[in-house]
Amino acid sequence: MPPQLQNGLNFSAKVIQGTLDSLPQAVRAFVESSVRLCEPDRVHICDGSEGENQQLLDQMEAEGMIKRLRKLDNCWLALTDPGDVARIESKTVIITQEQRDTVPIPKTGLSQLGRWMSEEDFEKAFRARFPGCMKGRTMYVIPFSMGPLGSPLSKIGIELTDSPYVVTSMRIMTRMGTAVLEALGDGEFVKCLHSVGCPLPLKKPLVNNWPCNPELTLIAHLPDRREIISFGSGYGGNSLLGKKCFALRMASRLAKEEGWLAEHMLILGITNPKGQKKYFAAAFPSACGKTNLAMMNPSLPGWKIECVGDDIAWMKFDQQGNLRAINPENGFFGVAPGTSVKTNPNAIETIQKNTIFTNVAETSDGGIYWEGIDQPLAPGIRITSWKNKEWIPQDGEPCAHPNSRFCTPASQCPIIDPAWESPEGVPIEGIIFGGRRPTGVPLVYEALSWQHGVFVGAAMRSEATAAAEHRGKVIMHDPFAMRPFFGYNFGKYLAHWLSMAQRPAAKLPKIFHVNWFRKDKEGKFLWPGFGENSRVLEWMFNRIDGEAGARLTPIGYVPEEGALNLTGLGDINTKELFHISKEFWEKEVEVVQKYLEEQVNTDLPCEVEREVLALKQRISQM
Repeated sequence: MPPQLQNGLNFSAKVIQGTLDSLPQAVRAFVESSVRLCEPDRVHICDGSEGENQQLLDQMEAEGMIKRLRKLDNCWLALTDPGDVARIESKTVIITQEQRDTVPIPKTGLSQLGRWMSEEDFEKAFRARFPGCMKGRTMYVIPFSMGPLGSPLSKIGIELTDSPYVVTSMRIMTRMGTAVLEALGDGEFVKCLHSVGCPLPLKKPLVNNWPCNPELTLIAHLPDRREIISFGSGYGGNSLLGKKCFALRMASRLAKEEGWLAEHMLILGITNPKGQKKYFAAAFPSACGKTNLAMMNPSLPGWKIECVGDDIAWMKFDQQGNLRAINPENGFFGVAPGTSVKTNPNAIETIQKNTIFTNVAETSDGGIYWEGIDQPLAPGIRITSWKNKEWIPQDGEPCAHPNSRFCTPASQCPIIDPAWESPEGVPIEGIIFGGRRPTGVPLVYEALSWQHGVFVGAAMRSEATAAAEHRGKVIMHDPFAMRPFFGYNFGKYLAHWLSMAQRPAAKLPKIFHVNWFRKDKEGKFLWPGFGENSRVLEWMFNRIDGEAGARLTPIGYVPEEGALNLTGLGDINTKELFHISKEFWEKEVEVVQKYLEEQVNTDLPCEVEREVLALKQRISQM
């Protein structure tokens, strides 16, 4: 007897593509219980094929949810409801039995290192949102792999969603479809349930044909149950559950349990003129040029940079003690504004085809436009802003939303690394932390040890920008560039990083800190940045080989006079670029110490406490 629904129909009658019988038993049970709960009209089991993708794009175009960009090849534009444009930290929660499993208990006030919700409160919130939430809609079953299919470092998820925009975006951002179900068999998977929260018939008209429910938006992670549950938002960071939700929040918790690292880091390969190659992983808060660094064209003759990933790294020590990293993603979900032929020519080349743009502006000849695109418009070409209105520069507001995005296949990147899908991952020899610091912090310094390097990551601060919901140029704490993405207590996360030094035979990467954004007294940047950053990478590359000269300072090793290759750069004020001010660093260490004591409180590992005191001591002796 086929399983019955409340209304007497059997499940199979709802399935419009694929069959329930083709699903592994645990996946089928997840689908059936979710169908009972959400009550979709139809169920579509995604196969990941080109035909399916085209059919969904055509369907969204017919419904006015996306628009074809005729100037580009198979590229599309979605304009969202202006109430659904970014990740919402205040509505993103982690559910554990004890609050302390999610966040350290701060000395005063609320934790800035994540948001906890109790199991009881979550059950109430869940019951108030999900029953019947997919009425009139299709539930899409998306089997996806984070990481290359079959890699020992990869993990599988099943996302159920009522948004075709999510399906077409997940096909770009993950490995998705029938092959994943075959690889999964009876194995473990993370359950991901997503709804835009707009059952049909609609209670009120949509804005921009974009279904969402901002009043009830909630993005919840249940690490003990390996579940991610998201309601009310169609925006990528909240709805493409493989991305930040799985690849960072859920994965960081899995990584702690299983002895690896899931980090908000780009991965790049750099080859010197002799043909020797090294891989680096680098963590930067938003708007510090992370994607630009991952896809850099180096200015140094004979050097080559290749991109493994621009956002997330999963890293694990192998039997030989090498730290091996994969990019768990299959695409780039990049911030569009500021991307140009000057700042990132490789990204511009990548997004010319098979790309979904969200909340950028459109030109009247069917092209794309945003702030900092640096492309002159042909005469007579008009611009329609992300708000779907005619736009002129005199309007006094941006034509593209500051957090507008491109979602594009990584395989299209002209400098994608040949080993980017290697199942065993690439060997990481250097880890880079960085931030946007207009004053005080030198261009580059090297940590004194692994423990000191972990402290440097914990002490990361950066000038805040548009990707988060904060205003004004304040210097914000963003430890490891993971502040919005920790999947568990940050004090335990630090202890986990420190424990890597105890691994038998571990070849610990060198740790560096960079700051491309130091300014002089007139407010001008002291360093040209972009392709010239390859000069800093060259110094790090040679440091790993024990070749480049360095000078010991209280904060770490900086390049000694002449060790940084400045040939052909003109006048660079290296004295100011590397100046370490006693007054600045006394204040800096105070601020960092206060933050760690108040926010991490009793969960702060003693090794980190020791590093704070040692830095204080070294600065006092300047």
